[in-house]
Amino acid sequence: MFKRVPGTKDILPGEVEAWQKLETLSRNIFSTHNYREIRPPLIEDASLFNRSLGESTEIVQKQMFLIKKEEDVYALRPEGTASIVRAYIENNLDKTHGFVKLFYMGPMFRMERPQKGRLRQFHHIGCEALGSVEPDLDIEMISLADSLLKAYAIGGYTIVINSLGCAEDKLALNRMLQEKLSSRTGELCEDCKVRFQRNILRILDCKHEQCRAIVNSLDIRDKYLCEACKAHFTYVREGLDLLGVACEVSPHLVRGLDYYTRTVFEIKHGQLGPQQDALGAGGRYDTLVKQLGGPDTGAIGFAFGVERLLLAAQAADGAESRQPAGGNLVYLIALGAVARKQGMNILANLRSSGIAADTDYEAKSLKAAMRKANDLNARWVVLLGDNELQEKVAAVKDMRNSTQEKVNLSGLSGYFKGKINEAGTV
Repeated sequence: MFKRVPGTKDILPGEVEAWQKLETLSRNIFSTHNYREIRPPLIEDASLFNRSLGESTEIVQKQMFLIKKEEDVYALRPEGTASIVRAYIENNLDKTHGFVKLFYMGPMFRMERPQKGRLRQFHHIGCEALGSVEPDLDIEMISLADSLLKAYAIGGYTIVINSLGCAEDKLALNRMLQEKLSSRTGELCEDCKVRFQRNILRILDCKHEQCRAIVNSLDIRDKYLCEACKAHFTYVREGLDLLGVACEVSPHLVRGLDYYTRTVFEIKHGQLGPQQDALGAGGRYDTLVKQLGGPDTGAIGFAFGVERLLLAAQAADGAESRQPAGGNLVYLIALGAVARKQGMNILANLRSSGIAADTDYEAKSLKAAMRKANDLNARWVVLLGDNELQEKVAAVKDMRNSTQEKVNLSGLSGYFKGKINEAGTV
């Protein structure tokens, strides 16, 4: 028997509905903020991520799924931002549109050790705004993330923000960390000893307890920021306060990718555990567009992990998300060969009218077919037998209130449309 690849998951009927709800809510919120959907490919030239994420990052060093074909090396995308920037440049959106606001949904891939909320194929809901360096955009982006979480009915999260400053400020921060940590490298974990040489900022993001204790003892604050970047970050904080978006400032928040500049943020949720507590994250990347061959322009974005959103939603509900689909399903039970043939037309008419309808394809008894309708969480059952055919009616049973009435066969579609409209669920 074949089994799924470790670190992947079958999203089954009963679970898919929760995914669809998140996607629909997201599309609605993005639309109100004037973001338009983009769908880049799952596979990219591996050098795109080497260039954008940084050669020394853990993703590039250990986690990319690579496909080698002769001299070409491709990668399954480990994140969405680099692909969006590549599409922005390659399709001349900087010339035809200038400033653009885009959102995306889909799978990402990283060769990691599978664990709760972290898979090798995982899914992101994210957005990017390219073509502006204004701090008002940072405020919109963070408040948009907050609005999405509220729409998902997820509470108990914390938004943590920081500023890495401009490229020069990041160099100053690197030098500061080298000075402060040079005498303590022996206390660092093995990974952080390597990070000290290759990418010292990543030490601030280490989850190892000893490294966390060392990082927390460092007096960093905003000493490395230039005046312009201090003013930018102050404006962002004041704007978020004005909108009532609660945030915590952490000088140790850096994010793990090289392209980030100025504002960075992370949304954490305590129910996910101390090591993997991020629902989503993002920030500015004002140098990346130019670095990848485009204009010198600012950009900012963020992404949520869908699997983690669902875990947080389940924690809030105290229940699993797998539920019968049902909704306004009409389930037809046709008794006898003649009724089954007539039932084909009834199903076709209901479906062409936009009404969800299904029937028994297993030749079950009436009792077993009723159980199946109940298992499917059907809203109504249509019973059709010889007597009903003679009267040109169907017996319609309301499964919620256990009432039953006869409805003319010619008026079934109109009957169900009226019922659905009454419930306000169309």
